[in-house]
Amino acid sequence: MTRSTRVNLRTMGRHLRHHRVALLGVAALSLLVSGATLAQPVLVRNVLDTVSGEGPVGASVVALVVMVALVAALTAVRGYFLERLSEHFVLRLRQRLTNHMLRLPVRDYDQRSSADMLSRVTTDTIVVRSIIGAGFVELLSASVIIVGAGVAMSMTDGFLFTVTFACLGTGLTVTVLGARRLRPLTERTQQRLGRLATAVERALTGVRTVRALRAEADETRRIGHRAEEVYRAGLRVAFWRAIVAPASNVTVQGTFLLILAVGGTRVAEGAMTVGELISFTLFLFFMMMPLGQVFNAYVQLQAGMGALQRVEDVLGLPLEETDDAHRATPPPQPRSRLDSPPPSIAFDRVTFGYDRDPVLRDVSFVVAPGSRTAVVGPSGAGKSTLLALIERFYDPTSGSVRVDGTDVRARARDDLRSGLGYVQQEAPVLSGSIRDNLLLAAPEAGDERLLEVLDRVDLTGVVHRSPQGLDTPVGQDGVLLSGGERQRLAIARTLLDAPPVLLLDEPTSNLDARSEAALREVMDDVARRRTLLVVAHRLSTVTDADQIVVLDRGAVVAVGSHEELLTSSPLYRELATHQLLAG
Repeated sequence: MTRSTRVNLRTMGRHLRHHRVALLGVAALSLLVSGATLAQPVLVRNVLDTVSGEGPVGASVVALVVMVALVAALTAVRGYFLERLSEHFVLRLRQRLTNHMLRLPVRDYDQRSSADMLSRVTTDTIVVRSIIGAGFVELLSASVIIVGAGVAMSMTDGFLFTVTFACLGTGLTVTVLGARRLRPLTERTQQRLGRLATAVERALTGVRTVRALRAEADETRRIGHRAEEVYRAGLRVAFWRAIVAPASNVTVQGTFLLILAVGGTRVAEGAMTVGELISFTLFLFFMMMPLGQVFNAYVQLQAGMGALQRVEDVLGLPLEETDDAHRATPPPQPRSRLDSPPPSIAFDRVTFGYDRDPVLRDVSFVVAPGSRTAVVGPSGAGKSTLLALIERFYDPTSGSVRVDGTDVRARARDDLRSGLGYVQQEAPVLSGSIRDNLLLAAPEAGDERLLEVLDRVDLTGVVHRSPQGLDTPVGQDGVLLSGGERQRLAIARTLLDAPPVLLLDEPTSNLDARSEAALREVMDDVARRRTLLVVAHRLSTVTDADQIVVLDRGAVVAVGSHEELLTSSPLYRELATHQLLAG
């Protein structure tokens, strides 16, 4: 995947700008907690000084207890709002990332694993979440306490403060140097988690094939290899975490013990009082906790930035609609558009290749308005690519594709696709129910309309044989339906949208003879009101088409009716002979 600009704190700030009110609120609570925490050592010293002076201690003790309770209450409130802010941040980030992914060019999905993309929405966003809690907020709160405690300690005893500063500075340097290694290591770990997810997805989605070929051991080894890569990357992260954590702990403990020793000596020499030493020690104690938070926040920040880089790599990819921004999109058309004349489709000297080698070479033909055109030819001839170019999943290398006389590249993709009904060769069915799949095309359709379109493709039997009716589940990728049922459901979904142009890719490849005959009746019916372009493997479904385009090795080799091509096209005659259609 092409890497986007290297992320930094400004990148994170851009994501947080929509949450600035909540972030400011949490920051304000953090300041209150920090201020109340810093007041406690002062109150303790007041209690000790009052006891030493044999005065009444009741008011001082009450003030100290109230302050401790206030810190606890403010900390709880801040914790809740911080968690709420973090969850909302992840929600918006996932929504933005998903919205971006669904609008990437189809070519990006040809080159990338869906499991790796999924890991960026799930795992990576969770790691990025830590930047808010263990990152910005903890850094702010800890910084206030550290600065406040440092000022109070320097005012209490400058010599002890100098000793403290020297010890803490040494430990901080070691911690920062170790934590800087965590960012690239965390990013590498997340990348390998994506590869592991890809390997698992491959095995689970093809589990029937794996079982049938007795390849469970091979797939287990493949997944195990990816898991070992994650394990080794995780060990490297653990190694550097193990260096950073003890360094900070030794620094904290060593400084605390040194201050007790040096401070005890200064008390014995009369350079400071016991109350001042206890107050200084309490300030040091309160400083140590946030100092540990700073160390931890820096580590979390580096790990979160590594995950944020992977998120930004996806968000940095150009959207499919980028080149459509300057095009005016007409107002939405009503769902039923059959009262308008159907458009024509024209290929004019179209050449196209997915990589270097062209799949289509100088292809030209015209589909007349309201007619039915079939495209036939051997496997790999480029038939399905024609439909992908009409849908603008890809754009031609040269030449043009025109719908209703307008180059498809001159129209916004949403506007173009609103008039096209496309049924892919593999007839994808989404997880959920029959109703869920149909409502993708017509969200407002009622049950009566849904049942009507199912009847047109001879699929009402699936609904009637289940007590759940239209809510009958179809399983993952439609696995609970037969191949023919999946194909008919995909066709029904397209017919429900009532588009003026239908693009059907191998619509009968998984149908039995009875269902094929029913589908031919449907095609005959809709052809009177729509423009049809059908990619066909079974010639029996297209023998009565208005015209048949014969494609071979990416080039048009013949155009005509079934009877004309039997005479004029050796390739078509060979295909028909193999399917017992030549007279």
